[in-house]
Amino acid sequence: MNALTIFLGLVGPWQIAIIVVLVVLLFGGKKIPELMRGLGTGIKEFKDATKNEEETSGNKE
Repeated sequence: MNALTIFLGLVGPWQIAIIVVLVVLLFGGKKIPELMRGLGTGIKEFKDATKNEEETSGNKE
């Protein structure tokens, strides 16, 4: 079994609902879009950095 299958087997709809409620309570409804925007920006920057790294390592060979 891979890790994703194990993880998805352990996390059900009730656990996801509890996590969502905790996030809303901790950060408030107005902060969540800002947090998601920051997360998306971080993921995009990570993808761009890995793509640039692959291009530069490919040119050295």
